[in-house]
Amino acid sequence: MTLIENLRAEARAAPESGIVAVMNRGRDRDGMIPLWAGEGDLPTPAFITDAAARALAGGETFYTWQKGIPELRQALARYYVRHFGKSFAEQEFIVTGSGMHAIQLALDAVAGKGDEVVYLSPAWPNFAAAAGVAGAVPVAVTLDQSGNGWSCDIGKIEAAITPRTKALFVNSPSNPTGWIADSETLQAILDLARERGLWIIADEIYSLFHYGDSRAPSFIDIMADEDRILFVNSFSKNWSMTGWRVGWIKVHPCLQQVFENLVQYSTSGVAQFMQRGAVVALDEGDAFIVEQVERARAARDLVCGILAATGRARFTVPQGAFYLFFAVDGITDSRAAAFDIVERANVGLAPGTAFGPGGEAFLRLCFHRRLDQLEEAAHRLAKWMKGV
Repeated sequence: MTLIENLRAEARAAPESGIVAVMNRGRDRDGMIPLWAGEGDLPTPAFITDAAARALAGGETFYTWQKGIPELRQALARYYVRHFGKSFAEQEFIVTGSGMHAIQLALDAVAGKGDEVVYLSPAWPNFAAAAGVAGAVPVAVTLDQSGNGWSCDIGKIEAAITPRTKALFVNSPSNPTGWIADSETLQAILDLARERGLWIIADEIYSLFHYGDSRAPSFIDIMADEDRILFVNSFSKNWSMTGWRVGWIKVHPCLQQVFENLVQYSTSGVAQFMQRGAVVALDEGDAFIVEQVERARAARDLVCGILAATGRARFTVPQGAFYLFFAVDGITDSRAAAFDIVERANVGLAPGTAFGPGGEAFLRLCFHRRLDQLEEAAHRLAKWMKGV
């Protein structure tokens, strides 16, 4: 037996990220416009970094609360009052080492070897991969796509549920499609979860990146206190903190100790000086979020206009998140297309193959960047489309 054959089968089967594969092909190219990753191009604003720097200089470098410092959990409670109109106790929040860590802990809590977790696809690939590493079986239910946009067929979710199903994973607004579950869809999913005794893992990281009202509909709007819902979230998108790796889970207060234990046996907590920055992000960052959303809206409209004018690109204008998920007439292998675009257009996109069933013919473009760069990228893509 080789060394690799002695590893757990689940570890050996963990897939290479289809997004990272394209990034590795093009990241060192001169003049590359990188629109492949799910992040904006603004650094973390100074009012956040200054708070973290003060804490670091002040010696806040020791072990701290596994579940997060009280000040941060209190700030999270205030955030939900402002943006969701609901009051939650600080005991309902657990600070995690990124949104990805929050998802891993949620999976650790509700699904294990042989269990099934149903998710809506196309989807950010990390959830399905993390479920597989945990020993669970990810079951994709594809969103429907038509001239009217993306939609969710509740009957398809119901048909995917088996006696082994433990949880439903719902990401709305969606990465990569920009689909938003309306209140009726969320209620139908919640009713189904209640009926079948399932957990819901709700990824609402893009709630405030919504191009309609101030935020997208949320399970928080319709849930009862005892519903089996775990909310996973992150500081990455709202406050340009992708590299900080700080997130949170909102849980029922009776689950606090369980999740504190899970933090203890995974990361043992988030650095205290980073949490100080996160407190300031929550309490002082609302105006920054508004600016980011308006910036992304303008970028979305610019890119959609240029690509629509080619007559080759097919897409639904996204109503949430900050991605354009588009297909090109005549292109069926988006992975090959993404590599070709790197080589011939010097633009980095994520291939739809990376996002699971339903995404194969699409490409994902992150438009959360400055307008001049996006305009150049869109024109390069338009030129590439003329040549294929």
